[in-house]
Amino acid sequence: MKNNPENSPRRQDYELVGDQVRIFQRSGQWYANFQHEGRQRRQSLHTRSKKEARRRAIRLEAGLMSGQFAGAVNVPMLATTIERYLQFLKNEGRAPKTIQKYRKVFDRLKELAGRRRITKISGVGLELIDAYKAQRVVDKAAKKTIHTELVVIRQLVNFALSRKMITVDPLTNLKLKKPKLRPQPCWSHEQMEKILAAAKEPQRSMLAVLAETGMRVGELKHLTWDDLDFGRGVILIREKDGWKPKTGDHRAIPMSPKARAILSNLPRKAKWVFTAPASAKYPAGDHPLSERRLLEYLKRVLKKLGLPGHVHTFRHSFISHALTQGIPEAIVRQWVGHVDPEVIRLYTHVLDQTSQAAMQRLAKANNPQAAPKGKEEPHDCTDLG
Repeated sequence: MKNNPENSPRRQDYELVGDQVRIFQRSGQWYANFQHEGRQRRQSLHTRSKKEARRRAIRLEAGLMSGQFAGAVNVPMLATTIERYLQFLKNEGRAPKTIQKYRKVFDRLKELAGRRRITKISGVGLELIDAYKAQRVVDKAAKKTIHTELVVIRQLVNFALSRKMITVDPLTNLKLKKPKLRPQPCWSHEQMEKILAAAKEPQRSMLAVLAETGMRVGELKHLTWDDLDFGRGVILIREKDGWKPKTGDHRAIPMSPKARAILSNLPRKAKWVFTAPASAKYPAGDHPLSERRLLEYLKRVLKKLGLPGHVHTFRHSFISHALTQGIPEAIVRQWVGHVDPEVIRLYTHVLDQTSQAAMQRLAKANNPQAAPKGKEEPHDCTDLG
């Protein structure tokens, strides 16, 4: 009985695929059985579909015939593969903040895999992906966040395939459906003025520059005095040691009169334009601003005013206002950098007040008799609010 356990496949359970590889099913999963280098091998095909198992077995046999089959015993550990991939990203110049986010995803993946006794990269199959997704739902992670994290895991497996660490893709049937984007909060010009009026220095200047330029908060954080070209009247967004703009957005943003006035009057304490207050750790107060602390401060201001939003809402509002004022989309993209076309469609939602005013003007133009006498206003086609 010891040599023939109940869970071992019987001879009649095998199906010969090709000349060397047989497949069989156990507990819903399909496996391949074959001879390699004088030894009997058994390898999971990471699928519950018999049709897909046959296809993967054929590819496996092709690898055996060509001598490219690495063998299950040579498949690297999941942790090893992760470290190699992260090192690859560092060598490619990926931002440290991005690598830190990737590591958090992989730490969750390793913890979940460990509970399921999955130790190798070849075990990162659809069942593990489903379990990861289910766990993140329990964690109340946003749909967009879950989708992004699954893409990161997919990239890890792609890396393993490209480096011949595995010969069969365990995520062949993985389909990642991008979640629908939700409209983001957008402030009117009057609301932004209220926010800035309620803020105090030094945060007021930080928030005002965000409102006047549409730059990302990470770009504000890494802004140096060398990036300010007052002669040309532009703010340069460019790479620094250990940091680069999102999606490589190197660009020049024209200074508005208000932005120029704010930046010209700032004290030069360090190479950074905006610095955090002095602290026990940084007594000189010469280190970059904290994105987290700026968000916390803004949240307190918004709570007092009864407004929704976050730091990134300044960017949303800048883009929306520019588009509703008739600035061509191509010019707006030059100012703010990369914006996904699908996201642009969300930005082009017209503010309610602007939309209502424009509709009233259109109604008067189409039906002037309906307007009260003496109340008609001159029509200005360039005035869209």
